[in-house]
Amino acid sequence: MKPFTIVIPYRPEPFFKKILLSLKESHLVERIMILSQEPVHFNMDKRYLLVTEPLPSHKTISLILDGIRTKHLLLLPEAQQISTEPKILERFLETAESTKAGLVYSDFYDQSEQGKTNHPLNDYQSGSVRDDFDFGAMILFSVHAVRKALKKYGPIPEVKFAGLYDLRLKVSIDHSIYHLQEPLYTVIRNVGAIHELPLQDKLFSYVDPRNRAVQKEMETVFTDYLKNIGAYLPPHFKEVDQANGPFPVEASVIIPVRNRRETITEAIKSGLSQETDFPFNIIVVDNHSKDGTTAILSSLARNYSQLKHIVPERTDLGIGGCWNEALRHEDCGRYAVQLDSDDLYIDNQTLQKMVDMLRQGNYAMVIGSYTLVDSGLEEIPPGLIDHREWTDENGHNNALRINGLGAPRAFNTSFMRKIGFLNVSYGEDYAAALRICREYRIGRIYESLYLCRRWSGNTDATLSVEEANRNDAFKDKSRTEEILARQKMAKERGSE
Repeated sequence: MKPFTIVIPYRPEPFFKKILLSLKESHLVERIMILSQEPVHFNMDKRYLLVTEPLPSHKTISLILDGIRTKHLLLLPEAQQISTEPKILERFLETAESTKAGLVYSDFYDQSEQGKTNHPLNDYQSGSVRDDFDFGAMILFSVHAVRKALKKYGPIPEVKFAGLYDLRLKVSIDHSIYHLQEPLYTVIRNVGAIHELPLQDKLFSYVDPRNRAVQKEMETVFTDYLKNIGAYLPPHFKEVDQANGPFPVEASVIIPVRNRRETITEAIKSGLSQETDFPFNIIVVDNHSKDGTTAILSSLARNYSQLKHIVPERTDLGIGGCWNEALRHEDCGRYAVQLDSDDLYIDNQTLQKMVDMLRQGNYAMVIGSYTLVDSGLEEIPPGLIDHREWTDENGHNNALRINGLGAPRAFNTSFMRKIGFLNVSYGEDYAAALRICREYRIGRIYESLYLCRRWSGNTDATLSVEEANRNDAFKDKSRTEEILARQKMAKERGSE
């Protein structure tokens, strides 16, 4: 029997038949399984039509596995328009057999009107547990590894959206996931194609209320995975030490900034407009701006005594390092509350609401909700980002799966002085939240407290593939470290 079964969802576009023809010519292909939600007709050998639900469902994956007799399953999960390099299947097969990997994926080329460019992917690591980890357009599974994983860790649960995610996680426990760092095919990008989602849609799709049912299934699958690897933590939390002082004020609004002359004044005035029953100040850590931001801040500081303008001596600070400077400063209050230099509080009550929750609950951190707006402060889809996937019982576990926890964020200053932020400019807040919720409660406010501005000046507005990969790899590494720490903690608790 030939080594490959290929599975591909049906697409009505003209390119679909070309993909089938190119794949069926290989002497390595035993069968091509075409998935469709309604009957379609093909006059082609080697193909098998499976009328079923969409690919990620439990039902579909079970039917696929029931029909496979080959050693390998090559999955094209979205049937994108692709062209393959010569000997691609031979290269996949050679790698799968030499590495004994449970899953193999490769880099590829992007083809667009602008030309052909390399599209590298990230290496898979223990923390690459996001359900949207990018494996590209072709994924090779070892059928032996799949059957072994399902026998050991249980069958795919009866889910509609998370079946493929469940399968990948279970295979990864005892088998390597191998990244071929060479482009083996080309993805042809068409204007308006479903794969050409705007960056904003990609960033926020997992918190879009329309995707809530999907996310609930993903959380259930992921929680079971954490239990299988010994990293699940029940909701048992430590008390947060409440320092009684002395602090110069009750709260400080913290604004790290570098080169934001267009928006910094609005941010400062948003902070100054807060009405509270406690004294507060605003600490701006000016990270050696070169565009006139420093002069604007100096002028504002002369007019407003509440504004503390700090220019650090160090020139190697990221956003996390700037936060550490503010937290350790003598003017920092009992609580430290986030305000980014291009964002705004939604009204004059945000600071009071954040501090009230920190005061009332046993929380090391409180996170509010925000509304996405454009440069003119008009609301844009998906609007409110409230992270309602968070629950007090399981949010600290599910936090390892998602890519962020929301804003604005507020902290117990004494606590944060002990653990600090990583000195980086991406993911520093996420890494801190993971560390916190491993042992301490995080409080949530689900009403909008904050306007998050999406504009050309955002740090993630024009990222290259390499820069986006670097950011994703950083968060994956944070998850890897956190999973290891939680496995150790769970083991120690179990031995007590």
